[in-house]
Amino acid sequence: MLKFLTENWILKIVSLVFALVLWFFVIGERRVEVGYTVPLELVNVPEGLMVANEVPNLVDIRLNGPRTLLMNLSPADISISVDLTDLKPGLTSFKRLEERLNIPSGLKVTRLSPSFVDVKLERIRGKKVPVEVVLRGEPAEGYTLAGYDIVPQKVVIEGAESEIKDVSQVLTEPVDIEGIRESFTLIVPLDYQGRYTQLKEDRTVEIQVHVVALAPEPEQAPENETSGLPEEKRENTSLEKGE
Repeated sequence: MLKFLTENWILKIVSLVFALVLWFFVIGERRVEVGYTVPLELVNVPEGLMVANEVPNLVDIRLNGPRTLLMNLSPADISISVDLTDLKPGLTSFKRLEERLNIPSGLKVTRLSPSFVDVKLERIRGKKVPVEVVLRGEPAEGYTLAGYDIVPQKVVIEGAESEIKDVSQVLTEPVDIEGIRESFTLIVPLDYQGRYTQLKEDRTVEIQVHVVALAPEPEQAPENETSGLPEEKRENTSLEKGE
């Protein structure tokens, strides 16, 4: 038995190594399918324009190819970019996104979702609108709100022209004046959340709330001279008048 194993041992080792290399080659070349989620990037947006619609930022893909090739492929190595160079305002459809994938040769895309994207470009506009203060509550009894001052009184909104035309004012976050007895100054954030527009610069305003005390009501004069007299005395007085 030992003689059988040791006879021509060099040739047997070479055969074993060859068999192992062949096995790894066959296994390595077996084709498999793997799914990935990769980022979708919009690049080279023309100056003065912006994207004004919902565009998915992730795409699901399935790749088919040699096992060894897919095993060495990281999701970070895959991406899809849509080039918007020289695009004009309006809606543009980008189909066959699989052709925009940067994947190694030898791999095949078997599934891609979404398979296309629509990109709507609009001109960027600016607009100055007034700030409206939101007050909550009432001053304490005996006091009243005399008014308020805002600095700045107007702020600039910037964004898609189709949305910005419908913006007429910007509200503040609620200012609580419940039970106050004196004037005060407060820095208040603006409450604005546009879909495709935003505050350009000022995101807070300074508000001075003025509160004054109400004047006391004047005392009412007595209805007649006898109203303050004791009951017995008033009866005598009536009798005397009746006589």
